[in-house]
Order: sequence, then C-alpha cells, then structure tokens
Amino acid sequence: MVLSVIELKIHRRFFLFVSIFTFLGCQDKDTSIKESEVVKIQLPEKPNILWLVTEDMGPYLPMFGDSTIATPNLSRLAQEGVIYPNLFSTSGVCAPSRAAIATGMYPSSIGANHMRTTSFTEVTGLPKYGAVPPPEVKMFSELLRIKGYYCTNNYKTDYQFKAPMTAWDESSPYAHWRNRSKDQPFFSVMNFTDTHESGLFEPYGHRYIEKRHYHSGDRSFTWKADRMSEEETPKHLPKDTEFMIPPYLPDTDVVRRDMWKLYNNIAEMDRQVGSVLKQLEEDGLLENTIIFFYGDHGGPLPRQKRLIYDSGLNTPMIVRFPNKWKAGTTDDQLVSFIDFAPTLLSLTGTNPPEYLQGEAFLGEFEHDEERTYIHAAADRFDGYTDAIRAVRDERFKYIRNYRPEQGYYLPIEYREQIPTMQELLRLRDAGELDSIQMQWFRKTKDAEELFDCVNDPHELYNLVNDPNFAEKLKELRNEMDRWIAEIDDQPNLPEKELLAQLWNGTKTQPKTATPNISIQSNEVSFNCATAGASIGYKIITDGHEPESWLVYNGPFSVKSGVSVKVQAHRIGYKPSEIIKRKI
Repeated sequence: MVLSVIELKIHRRFFLFVSIFTFLGCQDKDTSIKESEVVKIQLPEKPNILWLVTEDMGPYLPMFGDSTIATPNLSRLAQEGVIYPNLFSTSGVCAPSRAAIATGMYPSSIGANHMRTTSFTEVTGLPKYGAVPPPEVKMFSELLRIKGYYCTNNYKTDYQFKAPMTAWDESSPYAHWRNRSKDQPFFSVMNFTDTHESGLFEPYGHRYIEKRHYHSGDRSFTWKADRMSEEETPKHLPKDTEFMIPPYLPDTDVVRRDMWKLYNNIAEMDRQVGSVLKQLEEDGLLENTIIFFYGDHGGPLPRQKRLIYDSGLNTPMIVRFPNKWKAGTTDDQLVSFIDFAPTLLSLTGTNPPEYLQGEAFLGEFEHDEERTYIHAAADRFDGYTDAIRAVRDERFKYIRNYRPEQGYYLPIEYREQIPTMQELLRLRDAGELDSIQMQWFRKTKDAEELFDCVNDPHELYNLVNDPNFAEKLKELRNEMDRWIAEIDDQPNLPEKELLAQLWNGTKTQPKTATPNISIQSNEVSFNCATAGASIGYKIITDGHEPESWLVYNGPFSVKSGVSVKVQAHRIGYKPSEIIKRKI
C-alpha cells in the first residue's frame, strides 16, 4: 500500500460536559488545552471516505453530553475517533445546507438560499429553478471522480439543483461501495432519514425504506412504501422516560411524547449506522477508510429547525481515522459545512480550487489557522419568506434581521404537523405560555440581536443594547458586512429579481449547449459552448451501455466499432441533448 505522510494539527483537549440540555443551544467551546502539537498520521495515498449523514440532528448523543438514549454504534465510533462539537450548518434546513456541502459555496451566493427552489415555487408565482453557481463550480464528488474515486450516494440529494450526470457513479437506494471496481478508492454517502422532523408526525412510524441499510446495496431486495404502523416500529426506550425539556417548549405530555419519538428515532438510526459499519468491517476496509458522521443541520423540534439559533445550526460530528488515530479526543475548533468540500479534497491529496468559499480543516492542504467565525442565513421556507443573517465566533452570535417588522414564527404547514407545534399554538391561544415560550411568537423582531452563547445557550437574552458588549457587537457587525460583500450576498432581494439574475433576464431556464464530438485517428475529444458545463460520456461496446456516465477530462483513445454517447450539463441549467456517434 502506498502511504503518504500528512501533517494534521489537532489539539488534545479535555472533555467538558455541561448540563444535559445546554446542548440544545449554543455550544461552549472548551479552551482548556492539555497538549497542542503537530501530529503526523499515515494515510493511504487515496483513502476511502465514508459519510454517514443523518437528518435534523442536534447533539442528542452520549458523547456530546446527553445520555438519554444509548447509541452503541456511534459511541464506539466516538471512542475510536475524534469528536467535533462545534460543527455548524449554513442554514437551519436541509436543502440550502446540502447545496453548501455539495458545491463548497454559500447558498446565498449562488441562488440556493430559498427552501426549496425546485419545488414550492407555486406559492411564489415563480417557476421551479435551480441554483446557478459560477461556471467553474463543480460538485466536489465530480472532482473526486476525476481523481479515480468511485462515488456513490444512497440516496437523498436535495441540492437545490439537478445534479449533473457526472456527479456520481451511482445515486440510488442501492448505491454502495461494493459495486466499484476491484481496489478502486471510494467516496460513499449513506443517508439516514429516520431522525427527520417528519418522524414526529402522527401517525408515527419509521419508513420501510430505511431497511435498505441492512441489505448492502442488494438489488434483489424490495421494500414496502410509506411508513410502518406504530406497532411495527422498533421501540428503544420506555415511553415514560424522563426528558429535559428546553425552556422554549412547554413541559406537557404532548411534548414529552415527541421527545420520546426523537430519541427513539435516534436509536433506530444508530442501529442502521451499525449495519453499514459492519459491512465496512466485513469487507476489510475499516482501517483504509476515513469515516464522517454528522447531521444535515440542528434539531427537528419547533424553534430548532429552520431557525439560525444554534438549536437549528449546531449538529454533532465524529470523524474516525484509520487505525484509530487520535481516538477518544475532542477537537473543538469551529467548523462550517462550507469547509467540507475543501477538506475532502485535501484528505484525498487534491489542492482545493481557489473558488471554494470554505477552508480545509484536515489533510495535506489544511488551513494554517482555525476558523474564527461561522456564517448562516435564513430566507424563504416553503410559502413564507424571511431574511436573516448570522455570524458566530466561539462565544457570541450576532443576528441581523432584514425584516424586523415580521415575527420570527412563520405558519409553515409542514411543521404544523408536529404535535409539539400544535401544542405550542394551542397554549399560545389559551394564554398559557410563559414569557420565554412566547418569545418566538412576538409580532416583530429586533433589527439586531447579540447573544452570549456560553451564558445564554438557548439565545434568549439580547445584548445589543448592553454597553458592556459594544466592542463585540461592532466586531461582529463588521464581520457580517465583510462576509456579505465577499460572497456577493443580497439579503432581502425579492426572489423574482434573484431568478432574473440567475437566468440572465430571460423567462425560461437556460439550457446547456449540445456538446461537439471530435474524432481523429480513434482519439475522441468533446467540447461544449456553455462555460462551466460538465461533460459526461459512455462508451458502448457490442451494444452494451454502462449504467454510469464517465467524467470527460481530456482526449482519450477507443477501438474502432464502438459508439460514444455524450451529454453536457452546467449546474442550474437544463442538461443538453444527448448525442451518439459511432467511431
């Protein structure tokens, strides 16, 4: 096995566990450092990368300070890996956050900030559209494929645009590293949806499709549609379990019932994670693979998901390195989803492109300094639009509300299926919520908010007018102004105007130009007039057409008698026509 030595700077820090429900708000960064040093780690030249991605996940796990539910598989992963308590999504909801992960670009810089762009636009009177990043931007999985990686996604996408056919070798409920060529390095994403907010709805039940994780990509396996009945649903803890309820939710039987669902869903997700890890071990790949576990944003409950308080942004991350490097330690640096693309490229020996808006926190091209701030945004959610921006350092968060005349609470139909949301509305109308629980229902917002996330972990007490924090307020205001200008964000821009910019003033989605094929002495090359278009191709031999599109990265030679099929696709545009040519 070819090995390369990569210098990674990680601080060994003591674990610091605070009271159980501090994790529902801002995370206190533990600055007590036992030892700080440059550590050398031997990794394969092209390590495998496995992402285990769950949904709507606050730090409700034992290794992050909450022992309500046992998670033996994630606990083992943490014991053998590094814990990152300060990971933040760029949005409190999935699609914008997944756009940031897939492209390495802030959603509000590429037109991916509204939830969602590819649906729900009927309520805005706009056509469905995709985010349109600059032409040089590619999905980072495509960049890994160019480097020889077998890339799979099982199975959620939700990128705010149609993924080019070059993005994945396979993206489906059957996608698995086991379908790759012998000894080919892989990047595989396994998505777990049981912890999604819809897992709190009535009638309660897990999705049958989640069983796919127990069947290792077996294409002969089929599953029922929809959800299991409550009787069929796995039970992992007693329903009379005592829960710590965050102060912004009422302590009632309905809320406790939803807390039980939340933890029960996490336990079922943990079982599915264990199944995937077992497959990795059975294949003899555990010590040749870097494993990431994380959630797509914060928790699923009301006043968590969709908001850019830490309850909506902070999600736990565990990274296990080959041979248990740095096992059982904590790295408390600030990490943003915007850092994932450069970090994955860095870990696989690729210098991240300059256009990426994040910075690598691991690998050969790790950034020299740890991140000082994370940034986040909130815009349209389904049928309701707001405009909020946030910046956070290790202790303080600054929020700027561009629509202060509008309340925080938005009557989003999807969220109101959660029994806890219905309970909040019932108690609000009955006048039975306390002053903290009523904050979310204020008719207006402060134009600016400043929170001390250490002493006020649920972000309840605005310090904007406190003279003791005037310098911090000025610092974070300036940082927000810098960030907005740097990424060319346009907060509160009407979505109709945004769409006009994305489509260059036309009323229809741009279409990628049909690629050209050039053949000279059995050497084949392609080009496309649309700047930034990815070009995918298939080589058809004896009538056999491969399932996956190859990524075109320069001229190649083929034998006479074969055919080539070609398509081009720029992100945010319609894909081109498919053309076919016999050699």
